[in-house]
Amino acid sequence: MAQEFTDANFQTEVLDSSKLTIVDFWAEWCGPCRAIGPVIEELSEQYADNVKVGKVNVDNNPNVSVNYGITSIPAILFIKDGKVVDKQIGAVPKSVLEKKIQAHL
Repeated sequence: MAQEFTDANFQTEVLDSSKLTIVDFWAEWCGPCRAIGPVIEELSEQYADNVKVGKVNVDNNPNVSVNYGITSIPAILFIKDGKVVDKQIGAVPKSVLEKKIQAHL
């Protein structure tokens, strides 16, 4: 299951992690966010051994969202060793996200 990343735990859970981490910036009221939610959950189970997968609710965690310049959601950042190595804006098929994961493993 995807983890919940927050302003409080983002540093330790994401930036300090040596694993590739996928961060889905989303909100309850966002239709495309709800559409891609199940895909994010599938990826978290499928890649549980190699990749950390989590979600940031932009309404509840404004600091992280502002720090990464999130202006459109869903926004999915791929972070490794504390740096953004890739990103995807908008809902896309699972295969698109899988290709990005494979490229950074």
